[in-house]
Formats: sequence, structure tokens, C-alpha cells
Amino acid sequence: MSNRADIIIIGGGVIGSSIAYHLLQDGFHGRVVLFEKDGLYEYASTPRSAGGFRQLYTTVVNMQLSKYSLQIYKDFSKSMAIDGEEMEIDFKQRGYLFLATDEMMPKFERHLKLQNENGINSQLLDTNDLMKIIPELNTEDLAGGLFCSESGYLDPYSVMQGYIRNAKRLGAEYIYDAVDSLITDQDHIKGVRLADGREFLSPVVVNCAGAWASLLSEKAGLPLPVVPLPRQIFQFDIETPLQNYLPLTMDPTGVYFRHEGEKFISGYAEEIEPGIDFKWRRSAFVENIWPVLANRIKNFENAKIERGWSGLYDFNTEDHNAILGKYPSMQGYFVAFGFSGHGMQQAPAVGKCLSELIRMGKYETLDLSPLRVERFAENQLIIEDAIY
Repeated sequence: MSNRADIIIIGGGVIGSSIAYHLLQDGFHGRVVLFEKDGLYEYASTPRSAGGFRQLYTTVVNMQLSKYSLQIYKDFSKSMAIDGEEMEIDFKQRGYLFLATDEMMPKFERHLKLQNENGINSQLLDTNDLMKIIPELNTEDLAGGLFCSESGYLDPYSVMQGYIRNAKRLGAEYIYDAVDSLITDQDHIKGVRLADGREFLSPVVVNCAGAWASLLSEKAGLPLPVVPLPRQIFQFDIETPLQNYLPLTMDPTGVYFRHEGEKFISGYAEEIEPGIDFKWRRSAFVENIWPVLANRIKNFENAKIERGWSGLYDFNTEDHNAILGKYPSMQGYFVAFGFSGHGMQQAPAVGKCLSELIRMGKYETLDLSPLRVERFAENQLIIEDAIY
């Protein structure tokens, strides 16, 4: 096998595979090689995510990313079919709902205005509206909520596999080995060195290594403010079923919950030290989540926890948003990480737009330049007022 490629992508998860797919789908004819250290995707962040898809953002670039990706996901199973076999991603458009106290409603009114101005079909609900969606809901401390009916949740593993299979169908090569370091020559990227010492050369390297991406970049003297941050998710069942299937619902406490088949999953943004950690703790559910669930929906009082897992955010410590595009001081080096939990949601748009930037040197479909690397030095942070 030749050790030369036209484009090397580090990370074969949903972001890297979406970029590879779009490059080849959009007409790139060179050799695209992806390196993925976890061939079974056992610890990959995408399949360990909660699978939520939302448009309820407050910055234009995030709303644009979601609007574009929504249209792709609505038709994903058919448009990504291979030999007549559909790529089913189980997209449930049951809505995305932020519950609100009296104190939160003025902020949500501002969010609604911004979203509607940018073509997001969100609406403010009062407590009567909430009860129509979730009849069992305790609304004593609630004033209403912010709701987007088009959003919902899907199976992130199937999305990732859809991009992987289609990228391979178009000619992308996957090598299941770990990249140890970037090879650079002054201000040019030259390729990558694997953990076993082999070198692969390319004039373009795209770092999509998720929670491990910043460690690799920093090793080459190309730092970015991203750390691996563990997030736990718990699956549980209840004795008495709910009347309706749930939207992905965010409680004012930060605890979220949704249906998972006929059962449920839940999690929250716990205060935890950054690091690579895949342990999950039953006590975190019992102490921090269950009381909130039981208070919010009486049926959840008899929750029976069945399993849990932990995955990693590639968490941007500065503004919690993706870092996309060229690294300014290293020619040929592109980055697409720091999504802080939004990678799967934004993968279709990111793949399309990074394909344009790499092939043509500019964005066409969406202008993702607000998420550029240089924004930190320029103090042009993208501050999202709806980060959870």
C-alpha cells in the first residue's frame, strides 16, 4: 500500500466520515485516507451520545448548521441507500422542549425572536400547551416552555455508519490504526506518523479526532482550547407508561430525558474534571437525576435503572462551539472538532462545508467562518446562550 494520499483525515467517526463522503460525492478525485484507532467504534463519541437533534440555538451560525442538517436527516435513509438498502436512522421528529420557570421566560422570548427571524419554527408554550404534549407533567414551578416540533432524536450510530459505508462506496480508504503525531515542515503539514512508527504523507491533513484531537494538535505545537469531558447517560424503565411519546425534554435543572424505544434515557451536564474516563456511576442517577425526574413526572418515581454509559465531549472551553477550518500558521492543516456535544447534530452541514473549503478554498453552502480558528486570538467568540 502506498503511503501517500491526497487528503488524510484523522478520525473515522461521524465528522470525519461526513467530510470524506462529501469530498468524494462533490467530485474530488484524489486518494482520501481516514485513520481510526477504534475499529469497533467501541469508545467513539457518536454512538455514545444521546442522539438529540435541535434547532433551538441563539447564534446564526448554529441555527444555519441545524437548519441544513435537518433537511439532510429527514431524507437520510433514502438518500444514503446503498443497492436499494435504506440507511435507517430512526429519526423521531417528536420535538425538542426547554421547560421554563418564570425567571427563564424573558430569555426564551428573546430566543424565540432570534430563531423565528432565522427561519427556525420554534414557539413559546404556556403550561396548558405543555400538558397537551406531556399530560403527566408537573407544572407547579413552570411558566411555560420553548418548543420546536421539527426537532427530536435519532440513532447516532446509524448516522455514523451511513456516512462510513457511503464514504467507502465512493472510494475512501479506512485504516484502523492510531495516529501518534502530525508530521510538519516549518509552516507546512506533511502527513501523519502512526503509533507503530509508519508514516503516511499528504499535503492536506484534517483533524477530526474528537476528544483526542486537541492532544494531537498540541503535540505538534498547534494548540486549541478543547479538552475531553466525560458525560454519563442512563437508561431506565417505568411501571406505568406515559400517554404520549416524549419530545427530548430539558428540565430547568439541566436534566434531560426522552423515550428510547418504549424505555427512557436521561442525563445532565454534571460538574466533572476533564479527562478520558468511560466509567458510569449508578449513584449519579440516584442522587442527581432521579429526584428531578420523579418531581417532574409522577410515573418516573418508580424508575428502574437498567444500564448506563459514559462518552466524551470534545469540549471547547472558550465558547463551547465547533472549531472549523484552516489552522492559520500551518498550511494544509484543517480542523473540525470542539463541538461540545453538537457534532452529530451538525455533521451533515460540516461535512458539506469542509468539503467546499478544502476543495475550493472557500465556503459556498454556508459561511462557517465565524467558527474559524482565529476567533480566539481576535476575541470574536461565538457565545451561545442555549448551551446544555
